[in-house]
Formats: sequence, C-alpha cells, structure tokens
Amino acid sequence: MACFITFEGIEGCGKTTQVRLLADLLASMGHAVTVTREPGGCAIADQVRAILLDAENRALVPLAELLLYAAARAQHVEEVIRPALAAGGIVICDRFTDATVAYQGYGRLLDLDLIDRLNRIATGGIAPDLTVLLDCPEETGLARAMERINSTAGAREERFEQESLRFHRAVRQGYLCLAEAEPHRFMVLDATRGIGETAAEIAGKILARIPKG
Repeated sequence: MACFITFEGIEGCGKTTQVRLLADLLASMGHAVTVTREPGGCAIADQVRAILLDAENRALVPLAELLLYAAARAQHVEEVIRPALAAGGIVICDRFTDATVAYQGYGRLLDLDLIDRLNRIATGGIAPDLTVLLDCPEETGLARAMERINSTAGAREERFEQESLRFHRAVRQGYLCLAEAEPHRFMVLDATRGIGETAAEIAGKILARIPKG
C-alpha cells in the first residue's frame, strides 16, 4: 500500500543520510521505494532549486521565494510524487510542505494562512502520512552543513546557511510547533546522536507504522 514519508529539520540535521538509509532498508525488504527531495525532485523543479539555493541570489524577496517553492512543488507533485503513490509505492521525500511553513513562515515571517493555502494548491491535497523531524541545536546543524558544503565539489547551495542564527532558531522553533500540533504524524528524534543509532530508531518506528501488504 502507498505511503508518503517526509524528513524535515534544520540545515545539517542529517536528513539526507537518513533518507538514504531508510530507503535502502525498505527496498531490501521488497518495497517499491521512490526517493526524492525539495526543492527539486524533477528536471524543472531542479532548475528552480538552483535559483532558490544560490547564495548569489541575495536580492530574492521572501514572497518571490515562497512562490518559487510553490511552483517547484506543483511540478514535483504531479511529475513524481502523485504517480509513485498511485502505483502503490512508498515515497520518501527530503523536505516537503512543513519546510515551507518553518522557513518561509517562522523564518521569513510570512503569513501562515497564505502559506497553508499555497501548499494546498501546489500539492493538490497530497500530504505526508509520516514525518521524521531530526532535531538538533542550530549551531550544531550549521557547523555540519558548512563542513558538507566546503567538502563538496560543484554548486555551493548555501543561501540559507548564510542566514542569521536568529533565522535558524526561528525555523527550528517552527518545526517543533508543527510537531506539537500533529503528534500523530511527526516523529521527533534527537539528531545529535550517531548515524547508526538514529537510523535504527527511525527504522523501528517506521516499520511499525507503514501499511502492510
């Protein structure tokens, strides 16, 4: 049966690594797994991602940023997520609508009702069944993120990493508020632990809740 799982958290919380580990585990168990990400996930949305994450685009205003995320998401949902779920597979997405609420709502201070309406329009009603929130202190996450960026060749996707510590604290608080409001959907995990320990907890919680058969 179809299941939509998202991973969320501040920069450097370890989402991408844990997405890969969970996907490998589920695939080894015979599940059809689609791994994707936001912003991006398909060719057109990846072009929008390049705009959004390029640190040279400092002049991008918050409303334009929000609308670009919505546009990329609309393409991504129709091209990747909806077909994979319709086929009965498991979709694991590195960030989704919660990220927009946390970053553009709590971080940029844009209207939360506006963000909610845009999210519903862009997704066509698709929402995560389960969300893993990897939580860690802002300083820890940013240090990890910059270490990763500095060791990676190619485009430096660091526009958000260059934001103030106040911004990242607000984003983290936004995520925690979302998790408190929807405890049935969110699994909040301590992301300061080792990769293996975190992966084991995620696997146990996810396997207990994904549909069987």
